[in-house]
Amino acid sequence: MRRLLVANRGEIAVRIIRAARDLGISTVAVHSEADADALHTRLADVAVGIGPSAASKSYLVADAILAAAKDTGADAVHPGYGFLSERASFAAAVADAGLTFVGPDAATIERMGDKVAAREVARAAGVPTVPGTPGGVADADGAVAAADDVGYPVMLKAAAGGGGRGIRVVDDAEALRTAFGQASNEALKAFGDGTMYLERFVTRARHVEVQVLGDGTDAVHLFERECSLQRRRQKVVEEAVSPGISAQTRDAMTAAAVSLCREAGYRSAGTVEFLVDDETGEFFFIEMNTRIQVEHPTTELVTGVDLVAEQLRIAAGEPLRFAQDDIVRRGHALEFRVCAEDPEKDFLPSPGNVGRVTLPSGPWVRCDTWLEPDGKVPPYYDSLLAKVIVWGSDRTEAIARSRRALAEFSVSGIPTTAGLFAELLDQDWFASADFHTGTLEQWLATRGENA
Repeated sequence: MRRLLVANRGEIAVRIIRAARDLGISTVAVHSEADADALHTRLADVAVGIGPSAASKSYLVADAILAAAKDTGADAVHPGYGFLSERASFAAAVADAGLTFVGPDAATIERMGDKVAAREVARAAGVPTVPGTPGGVADADGAVAAADDVGYPVMLKAAAGGGGRGIRVVDDAEALRTAFGQASNEALKAFGDGTMYLERFVTRARHVEVQVLGDGTDAVHLFERECSLQRRRQKVVEEAVSPGISAQTRDAMTAAAVSLCREAGYRSAGTVEFLVDDETGEFFFIEMNTRIQVEHPTTELVTGVDLVAEQLRIAAGEPLRFAQDDIVRRGHALEFRVCAEDPEKDFLPSPGNVGRVTLPSGPWVRCDTWLEPDGKVPPYYDSLLAKVIVWGSDRTEAIARSRRALAEFSVSGIPTTAGLFAELLDQDWFASADFHTGTLEQWLATRGENA
């Protein structure tokens, strides 16, 4: 691998370019018109415009990205996260063009990206899955019949989905009939596939994911991340490791994730996601993300492993560089997704011009961002401005250090969510890790009433 094209933008493009440079790999940035002078375009060795500002006319146009790779002599493509990162057709097109795709092959993406097919792989690997339909359900009548067996409440989920789209939780048959059409149409628009399936809804659940690396033959885990603090099923705060599971659950869950990777012949970095019943301690496989995750830096801080660099090494044909016993966990890390949104106006996106920017730094604080002083936050893309990632020798120290880091974060000209996180750190339920997937939204609702 000599020249890598990064098929993405924002902080993840910056992150990948830096990892490639550490390995002596030349880089190519692609950009829309809105990102012509963005940080990632200036950090790369070469930058190529691929279309208008709208993502549908630039970052989601595979032909334009492949043309840029050909014109610049790139021999590999890293998709980052979002955009084309989990589209099997894009991975296949990259391979057909004679380039290396930094990620699993198209067949693996297709199989593990389809939640129904992924559940079958999990079952074959002996990994527990949430009770639900073995395959997709064709219509509302089929969903109601299946729900009678699974038991209410149930969660409707898009088979080809992700990012919280196409999901509905219902308590009875009447609500299920109403929700089915809505969820299916939403999934069809978002993913081009309206197939739905059902699974039991765990009322008080934690969302815990295991970071894995595989080389197609063997696989290892790099422990787990707690991702339960969500708003509208979008992750907001993450931490490594989970403060809400026992050592016994951790050992069983990480072993299950490795078994699934071996069953799938998985190659690259990936994340195996689980629901944990907070009352019983049972855990269930829900899906696998076949890409680098937004929250990957928390794992890097507690293990010392550069996950993006390992992705690149594996894609270049190298075997895993370490055995499971070589991966040692140390301390605790938290990540806060600071977005250009106004928490006082129901998280209304707040694109626009920014003035002064002060980013946190100092001991054991990392800030992954594309943001620069006197820059502009475009209205066309995700609102993520920066990820503030903090390490401590234990969770208490990490929280204390997070207070300092978030107090340093400042952006003039637009509202952000940084202040909200500072407030969250002072909540007793956060300090004691007494939360589940519904806790953040419950707190936000109460906070809004008391404001």
